[in-house]
Amino acid sequence: MNRRAFLQATAASATLLTANPAWSAARPVPEDGDLLADARERIQKHRQGDGVVCVRGRDGRPVSGATVNVQQERHEFLFGCNFFMFGRLGDPALEENYRRRFAALFNYATLGFYWPYYEPERGHPNYEYTDKALAWCAPRGIRCKGHPLVWDFADPKWLPHDFAEIRALANARVRDIVSRFKGRLDFWDVVNEPTALGRFHTRLGEWALSLGPVPYVTDRLKIARSANPQATLLVNDYLLNPAYFKILEAVREEGRGLFDAVGLQSHMHDGLWPLGRVWEVCDTFAKLGVPLHFTETTVVSGPRLGAGENWGPTTPELEEKQADAAVKFYTMVFAHPATAALTWWDFSDRGAWQRAAAGLVRRDMSPKPAYDRLHALIRGDWWTKAQGRTDARGEFATRAFFGTHRVTVDLPEGKKLEQAVDWRRGAPNRFELTAA
Repeated sequence: MNRRAFLQATAASATLLTANPAWSAARPVPEDGDLLADARERIQKHRQGDGVVCVRGRDGRPVSGATVNVQQERHEFLFGCNFFMFGRLGDPALEENYRRRFAALFNYATLGFYWPYYEPERGHPNYEYTDKALAWCAPRGIRCKGHPLVWDFADPKWLPHDFAEIRALANARVRDIVSRFKGRLDFWDVVNEPTALGRFHTRLGEWALSLGPVPYVTDRLKIARSANPQATLLVNDYLLNPAYFKILEAVREEGRGLFDAVGLQSHMHDGLWPLGRVWEVCDTFAKLGVPLHFTETTVVSGPRLGAGENWGPTTPELEEKQADAAVKFYTMVFAHPATAALTWWDFSDRGAWQRAAAGLVRRDMSPKPAYDRLHALIRGDWWTKAQGRTDARGEFATRAFFGTHRVTVDLPEGKKLEQAVDWRRGAPNRFELTAA
C-alpha cells in the first residue's frame, strides 16, 4: 500500500471509530508492514527538527573545522511507567535493580493516589511516601504524574454515606493534593474512568451517578485547575468509545482549557490491538484538540490459566511475543503527531496488576526482551547522537529528536566548549557557543 492509500485509509477509519472502534471487515486493512514503514517516516517528520550549532572564537569570528557532538540527554516525549513498587520490594538488591533499570529507560513515572490506600485513616494521607518518590525522581530527570484523584472503584473505609459530605471530601482531596505538590508534581489523572460510573457498587459511585459524568468530571477539573493553573490535567478511561468522546466534548464545552490531555488506556491482557486500531484511536481523539497520553499499556508474557487473576509465570516464548508487540505499539504511538506520552503499566512482574506477568522485568528484576528492545528504541534509534565539523561559517547543521541535548565542541587548538540546549518543536534551534 502506498502512502496516499494509507492516509486515505486511516482518515476513513478515524471517522468510523465513533461507530465501531475496531477495523471493519468491509474496508481494506493496511498491512502491518505498511503501517510500520509509514510510522517510521512519521517519526522522522514529527519527532525531529533541524538545527544549527554555531561556533565562534574569542574574537567573535566563525571557527571552521571544529568537531561538534550533539548527544541527547532527555526526550521531550514522556516515556513512562507506574512506579508503584518504589520502596516496597523488601529486598535491597531487588530495590536497587528496580530503580536502576527504571531510570535507565524512563523519564516519566506514575505515582499512586488511590484514595482507600493513600488515606486509610481520615485526615492522614500518606504524603511522606510521595515526597520520597519525588525526591528520588527529580535529580534523575524523571517527571511524575499522580493517579488518580477521583475514581469510584473503592471507598475509604471511613467514607460517610451522605452525598454532600462525600462531595466536600472529594473536592478537598483534589484541592489539597494538587496544591501541596505544585511545582514538584504537575501532571494529574484528575478523574478516572467516567464512562462506567457505578459499576463497582461503591458510595463514591452512587455519588458520581447522582451528578452524572459531565458535572462529575467538570467540577473536579475546575478545582484542580484552581489549585494549580500550570498543571497538566487529564481525564483517563479504558472505554475508548463514543461515550468517552462525548463526555470529553461536553466537558470542553463547559470550559475551554479544563483538561490539557486525553488519557487513553491500552491494557491488552487478552489480545493485542491491531496496529490499525492504534492509529484509529489516535486520529479520533486528536479531534479534541489536545495532546493524547497513552496512560496504561499492558502486554503480558505469561499465559492466562482461567478467569480473573489467574495467570501463569512468564515464559520465553511469550516474552518474545511481548517484545515484538511492545516495539510495534510504541512505534505506532510515537509516530502519531497528537501523542505526547506513553506509559507502560507495570515495570516488574512482582506486584503487577491482576498478578499477571505484565512487567518489562521479571520478578527478580532481570530484564525481559521487551525491556531490552524498548531500550534500544528509546535510548538508541530515537536518541540523538550526531557528530560533525563546522563549515566555513562556523556552523554544523543536523537533525535531532526534540528534547534536552548536550553540545560539546572540540576547537582546533584543543580547547573544549560545552552547553546544554533544548531542541524544541517549532523553534529555530540555533545555538551559539563562543570560546572564552
